Amino acid sequence: MIKILPLLIPLALLAACAGSNDPRYLIASAPGETVANLRSHSIEVRLVSLPSYAAASDIVAEGEGGALFALGGAQWADDPARGMTAALARGLSERTGAAAAMEPWPLNTGPDARLDVRVDQAYARADGIFELSGQFAVSSPGGTVREFVQRFNITTPVAGDGAAAAADALARALAELTRQVSLAM
Repeated sequence: MIKILPLLIPLALLAACAGSNDPRYLIASAPGETVANLRSHSIEVRLVSLPSYAAASDIVAEGEGGALFALGGAQWADDPARGMTAALARGLSERTGAAAAMEPWPLNTGPDARLDVRVDQAYARADGIFELSGQFAVSSPGGTVREFVQRFNITTPVAGDGAAAAADALARALAELTRQVSLAM
């Protein structure tokens, strides 16, 4: 029995390390129209601040009575704050032509503007609407653009049930947020 125990420990560790096969969904931003009047040529996108339920790896939706529940073991493929930040940076770059990058700023010369997004709500509601609300702030380290804080309240329909529909609705909500930020800058 004692000789078998050393063999069982590595097998138990290997089994514990084996990942589950839960579905994982990417956080993306849907493409949108180009904005030509942007005054910033470079934008640092700070890590998006999320409420704890939205920062978790589980994809959640509102159930009966207003409680939030994980959607069938489905998870985000990336850390939600990092994924949303990357989607916003990519969307801003595609829409505006500006050099947009996640913090920390990768170039020696600082950015013209810094975007800070703080999310209050981000979930698929029981009524079939995805809600993304909060505020964004644009600061200018060098004083080259106007600084401001603006609230956003974005709702997009959730086309279908489940995590894939919630992920698609989030992508469309992030695209709308990118549009609002682009127009405000």
